[in-house]
Amino acid sequence: MSYKHFTPEQRAALAALRRLGHTQQEAAETIGLSQSAVSRELTRNRTPNRSGYDARSAGQQAKARRVKANQRFRKLVHNNPRLRQSVTGKIRRYWSPEQIAGRINRDQNKPVISHQAIYDFLYQERPDLKKYLRCQKGKWRRRYGTKKRETQREDAKKKRIDARPEAVEKRTRLGDWEGDLVQGLRGSILTYVDRKSGKVRFDKLTEGTAAEVRQKTAARMQRDPRHKKHTVTYDNGTEFSAHEFIERDTGMAVYFAYPYHSWERGCNENANGLLRQFFPKKTSFENVTPEDVDHAERLLNTRPRKRLNYRTPNEVFSTS
Repeated sequence: MSYKHFTPEQRAALAALRRLGHTQQEAAETIGLSQSAVSRELTRNRTPNRSGYDARSAGQQAKARRVKANQRFRKLVHNNPRLRQSVTGKIRRYWSPEQIAGRINRDQNKPVISHQAIYDFLYQERPDLKKYLRCQKGKWRRRYGTKKRETQREDAKKKRIDARPEAVEKRTRLGDWEGDLVQGLRGSILTYVDRKSGKVRFDKLTEGTAAEVRQKTAARMQRDPRHKKHTVTYDNGTEFSAHEFIERDTGMAVYFAYPYHSWERGCNENANGLLRQFFPKKTSFENVTPEDVDHAERLLNTRPRKRLNYRTPNEVFSTS
């Protein structure tokens, strides 16, 4: 069986499952890997100076080992005079590193060198040759203003769900919210739910923009006392791109689930399902009034819940 590296998503899932107390076998079955793979991952990438397993730290450790293991290939061009001469000659003819690597590998009918190795050679050994590159903006090579680079910069600013305080996972306090957008045929509803009490908040949106989400969120959360607003967790929709302003407006720390991991925000997904009882899928929100949305919110917040020992979300939120 071929070996596959753990992905960031699998590491995040493993970290969450271990925090919830699942065994290695249960975690392996959930993320679709063997128990031996999970055991090896936990052993090799355990967080230094801390008990347990952290997805971000584990990824950094794995990357560091791969870099170290590949050190012997980094000076391939430097240690091969003929290859070095061939590469430098083609660079002076304005060939890109990708074109050079592709042509050499084609002529040799086998993998000889990668374009990344050529870039490393240029930036580490022969920076004088950079002037022959079409784009000379540093080792990242991609132009600063491209959409992909912009997306990467924005993603780097996000705090991920596995960095949330332990109290959020255990639901030991009020004020840890999860937020989402429920889409209709026309229009949308902004939903929030408090993880401990189950209290929901619904607001109809007219545009569904990040600015409108920020405005509605600030208006709702600013009314709460400080001890009832700690964190909020979103998915990765563009409607939450103003998260830095939401943090400033509300004083809450904003976290994001990993892409395509809706189960990481199960509390919010359940609340959205309750909302669908009043506004089924394919409902046009164009004819839904704010009063209709407030009515659904009021009914859900005054409905007893089994997990709350048959108290209502309003009772728990107001008395805790």
